[in-house]
Amino acid sequence: MSPSSPAAAHDQTGQRRHWMGVLARASATEIEGRLARLAPLPAHARLRGPETGLVMVRGRAGGDGAPFNLGEMTVTRCTVRLADGRVGHAYVAGRDARQAELAALVDALMLDEAAREAVEEAVIAPLAAAQRSTREAEARKAAATRVNFFTMTQMR
Repeated sequence: MSPSSPAAAHDQTGQRRHWMGVLARASATEIEGRLARLAPLPAHARLRGPETGLVMVRGRAGGDGAPFNLGEMTVTRCTVRLADGRVGHAYVAGRDARQAELAALVDALMLDEAAREAVEEAVIAPLAAAQRSTREAEARKAAATRVNFFTMTQMR
């Protein structure tokens, strides 16, 4: 698969979507703690933000019905450029400017093929594992309170 093929571009987009999702769900403290394990971080300059604003959140009735405007949500965005010219972007829910800047910095670092593996191991993979563990614990807790109504109707 050549780097410029549509399949490669789709795969690269999927990978970036994954790491940006992990960064968007992590707190600034978590990202900062993971970044501290890497060698000294490269200098970066802010190109935009961090800026806080609103986006419209859309929903669908029943999950597949007609879309409607559910309401507004606060987001913070930031764009940074590393000294070598790579540019990272981030949008995070809420007003945490530090989280947005750190996520944009990690995004820029992940765009470097040479550094990607180290950043993945030090930052993205541990954050993703912690998030997965939290989701699984919450799912187990919710499952413990589940009521099977079909069984209840058969008991009468």
